[in-house]
Order: sequence, then structure tokens, then C-alpha cells
Amino acid sequence: MRQIPFLAPCLCGALALAGCVGANSDAKSKAALHSVNLTDDSNLSEIMLTVGDPSEAVAYFSKAAAENPSRIDLKRGLAKSLVRAGKADQAIAVWATIIASPEGSNEDRVNLADAQIRINNWAAAEASLNSVPPTFETFERYRLEAMVADSKKNWKKADSFYEIAAGLTTRPSGVYNNWGFSKLTRGDNAGAERLFLQALTYEPQLFTAKNNLVLARAGQHKYDMPVVNMTQQERAQLLYTAGLAAVKQGDVSVGKDLLRSAVDTAPSYFEAAERSLTALGG
Repeated sequence: MRQIPFLAPCLCGALALAGCVGANSDAKSKAALHSVNLTDDSNLSEIMLTVGDPSEAVAYFSKAAAENPSRIDLKRGLAKSLVRAGKADQAIAVWATIIASPEGSNEDRVNLADAQIRINNWAAAEASLNSVPPTFETFERYRLEAMVADSKKNWKKADSFYEIAAGLTTRPSGVYNNWGFSKLTRGDNAGAERLFLQALTYEPQLFTAKNNLVLARAGQHKYDMPVVNMTQQERAQLLYTAGLAAVKQGDVSVGKDLLRSAVDTAPSYFEAAERSLTALGG
């Protein structure tokens, strides 16, 4: 009986210890589960931003951001998905909210400028880029700086920014294509031709660059097809582009021949080329 007072405290201590172990185990389990949930959310967000349907992505991030207002990553996901869905005007409001928060970053300011360019608000885009310190050097920043310089016809600055942007990415085909188009609008067809060819060395299937290349060559009265990879359908479309360019430049007979070749080359009926040919009396 004398042992009872001694056993009672020991038993209580053991129960208390068991309670602590259980509590610690529950806390660890909850923490682990929370970590898994965050990882799953991150993976789902990544899928939504890359391969998901833009409209579905907007719905997902709208709901997630509303339910977790403190999660800045979800707001960024919403802004990016709005841009993908062609709703840059709505994305601008979200980016502005993000930038106004303590977690707003220089990358967010660059993304805001991108959205502003998409709705042709060049002055606002320039102001957004000017708010980013010069030490923040990224591909996207210089790509946008080049476009803004282009819009102001500041060709020297545009060329400099395009060159820097091309050096900051392993996939510069889009930069060279944009730079080439800039040269094309300035009337520098030879310079544009070189840049479009450069774009195609990085992305041989980029049809926009192929079409622009044909325009640059046509501007020099070079109407033969460039030596680049192309499908038969692409060849027909490029012949059509060259034909219209030739007619526009006064080389009507050459243009007619090119349009006939476009009709003959297309695997299916090339209605646009046929209409143009008919309009020219061909």
C-alpha cells in the first residue's frame, strides 16, 4: 500500500508524456500534410499556367485567390492566366494590386509593362519599365524595352535592347523575328532578311519568320523562295505572300506567276490566291 502514492505520480507522468507524444505526432502530421498540400497546389498552378485551358486557369486562380487572399503566388497566377486568356486589361488591375503590396517585385513590374503593351498603352508600359532599377537585367525586361523603343522609333536604342535580349535566352527566335520586323518597318530589308534567317536557325518551324523573310526578300525584288524548310502548304502560302508583295511593288506579271504557282502548289484549293489572280485578270 505504501507503493501506491509513488506509483500514482509515475502513472500520471507516463500518461502526460503519452499525451505530449500524441500531440507532437499530430502537429507533425498536420505540418507534413500542409506541406504536401502546398506542393500539390504549386504543381497544379504550374499546370494551369502552362498547359491548362486559359479560361479554366482564370476560373481556378480567381477562386483560389479569393479563398486565400494572403497568397501572393495565387494572385500572380491569376494575372498571368488573364493575360493568356486575352484579358490583359483585367490583368493590369491585378498586377497593380500585387505591386502595391509589400511582396511586389521588379519582375511583377515587368509583367505589368507586358500587359500594358498588349493593350497598346505604350506610355504606361514605359513608366512601368522606368520604375525597374537598371540592375534588374532579365530577358523579358530587355525584350519589352526594345518594343517600347520601337514604338518611339528610337532605332538605336531598340537595336541595343534587342541584342541584349537575344543574349539572355537560349531560345532567341522570337527576339530575332521581332527585331527583323522592326528592320522591315524601317525599310532595311537586307538587315531584316538576315535577322529572319537567324530566327529560323533557332526555330526552323517558325512560320511567322518564314513569311516575314519572304516579305523582306520581296522588298529587294527577290521573289524566289528562300532555302528554308517548308511544307507544301507553307510553300503555297509563301508564294501567295510573295505574289501580293510583287503586285504591290508594281511587278504585276511576276505577281501573277507567283499567285498561279500558289494555286498549283496548294494540296487543297487555295481560294485566296485564286481570288487575287482573278482580280488581276489572270
